[in-house]
Amino acid sequence: MTKEAIIQKTIEILEKLPSEKINEVSDFADFILKKYEEQLIQKGMEKIVSESEAFSFLQEEEDLYEEKDLKEKY
Repeated sequence: MTKEAIIQKTIEILEKLPSEKINEVSDFADFILKKYEEQLIQKGMEKIVSESEAFSFLQEEEDLYEEKDLKEKY
């Protein structure tokens, strides 16, 4: 089913619902949109950080401790 067909089907369903239920659907759609936007922002930030040179020194840092240095293992 195409995006346009889904939108049209949803509009037809909304036209049959009472106002209070349409408000619920609207609130839910707002919630989903905000969640989607937050995911886009998060992915964008992850990309910026991964391409950044700010923490490149950590890749070259030698390991100071090994597993044998632990006194207790969990």
